[in-house]
Amino acid sequence: MGLQRTAGPLAITPRLLLNEAQMSRNIARMNRRLLSQGVSMRPHVKTAKSLPIIDRMLAEQPNTKVTVSTLAEASHCVDAGIKDILYAVGIVPNKMAAVQALNRRGGQCAVLLDSVVMARALAAACSANATAPSGDGSVGQASLRVYIELDVDQHRAGVVPAGAELIEIAHRLRGAPHLQFAGVMTHAGASYECRSTDELVAMAERERAGAVLARDRLVEQNIACPEVSVGSTPTAVYARSLAGVTEVRVGVYVFQDLTMMGLGVCDRDELALSVMTTVIGHQSKRNCLLVDAGWMALSSDRSTAKQARDMGYGLVTDDLGGRIQADQLIVSGVNQEHGLVTRRDGAAFDLSEFPIGTNLRVFPNHACATAAAFPDYDVECADGGSARWARFGGWA
Repeated sequence: MGLQRTAGPLAITPRLLLNEAQMSRNIARMNRRLLSQGVSMRPHVKTAKSLPIIDRMLAEQPNTKVTVSTLAEASHCVDAGIKDILYAVGIVPNKMAAVQALNRRGGQCAVLLDSVVMARALAAACSANATAPSGDGSVGQASLRVYIELDVDQHRAGVVPAGAELIEIAHRLRGAPHLQFAGVMTHAGASYECRSTDELVAMAERERAGAVLARDRLVEQNIACPEVSVGSTPTAVYARSLAGVTEVRVGVYVFQDLTMMGLGVCDRDELALSVMTTVIGHQSKRNCLLVDAGWMALSSDRSTAKQARDMGYGLVTDDLGGRIQADQLIVSGVNQEHGLVTRRDGAAFDLSEFPIGTNLRVFPNHACATAAAFPDYDVECADGGSARWARFGGWA
């Protein structure tokens, strides 16, 4: 099983590993899926946070456009020549100067909001800055594109597609001289809580239908709604129809993770991201291994706990990703830099099969949260070689 293999003297653990070949297959699979539905993709880069990966996400796309969750992500994309950006977190006044600075640098960064209050504030901020000189001495800039965020599942932010506030906000945006109403967007985050294929199919349709209803209501008010943007990896996979949708936003599909596996979105062999860790001790009385990957490396995400198969803080495999103990070993507990490895079924196992110094690989519950702990990826290249790809973090 390869359990005696250990990292070399320079291969300090924990390390974030990326299987390039599997990542490429994941990307191609989603591309085919959305192409068959006749919609474009605006991939979400919050999971990847790495330009080599973003390049691959965009390689087969007819339009170079992305979704971001932080202004830092937006800045890196603008520097890389990616201009069409949707900042998919509700805009607030203290971030407006940064958005406008990105757009003066050549970006076409759109924002979103879900209140009349913020629509007024945004219009005022843009008017105040429209004639203010920039750092390079230029004056003015193109109108700021604005999406209205919809709540289709009572999961997070947004306005109800059938509510009066949607129309009021749209009128405010359309009447503001330095704003351009771009369309509506929503994210069916409640899809992560679905427990069956039927529930996922229904959630995907609920997402689509809610967004299209909002579009239709705006058109009835003679308000053009160019974009109808939806997106989550589960709903993108399970949608039976995307009629009326103009673009889909997906992010975790690039790596997949145990939460997606538990939803039936992917299989075990489609997991592209993992953490290499080392056995640093045995606790015979508790029948567990100690490894050097705690919550700092794996995150404290327990998103599989509500699924049929609770994977603790991650699935433990051999150093090549092969099954050991019939895939029963999980990281069942974490401290800051320590992980406790036990069997998921609570059964005893022979700790001597895992000598101190043995490398193990952990597949995480939530790829976004786990990857966020690391400055780079150790890439297992498709050609058999290796590489290191930098990640970017932070918010500004």
